[in-house]
Amino acid sequence: MNSQDRSLRSLARRARLSVARGIIRLIADGGGLQTAQVGLMANETRSNLERMQEYGFTSVPLAGAEAAVIFVGGNRDHGLVIAVDDRRYRLKNLEAGEVAIYTDEGDSIILKRNREIEVNTQVFRVIASDMVRFETPELQVTGDIIDRCDTNAHTIDGMRDIYNIHTHPENDSGGPTDDPNQKMD
Repeated sequence: MNSQDRSLRSLARRARLSVARGIIRLIADGGGLQTAQVGLMANETRSNLERMQEYGFTSVPLAGAEAAVIFVGGNRDHGLVIAVDDRRYRLKNLEAGEVAIYTDEGDSIILKRNREIEVNTQVFRVIASDMVRFETPELQVTGDIIDRCDTNAHTIDGMRDIYNIHTHPENDSGGPTDDPNQKMD
């Protein structure tokens, strides 16, 4: 075999080894970049692979998620995980142009068509140090509302019921007044 054949074989081998698919085994999330342990080809596991994510977005994929890994120059000692997906939990049947984030527990935020955003979860908590403000001509709520929830035991609907049957003592006769003449609906 001449030197040109050896060079071509070496180049072909490095090209074959430069990209791989794998299965996430572990994620370490404590550093500046996450590191991953990924199972690649049969009997090949690589540890401490840096996981690149888009600025402003981060996640910790579950073991078993699928990864795309690149090895610069075909050097298997320094790989970069450039994409991770998990077909077990990925949202399906979105319309063209829609964007979503999701978890394995079924939580999701979907930026839908027609400028609509849909949030699906069991508890939705907003933590704002100064204020929450809604600028909208109409705010609709399908459930009941509890204001001052840490100290108030009554819902708005319950307070409406109390108001609608309340009376006041009459100053001139000492007896109670009639129920309010204007009910809260």
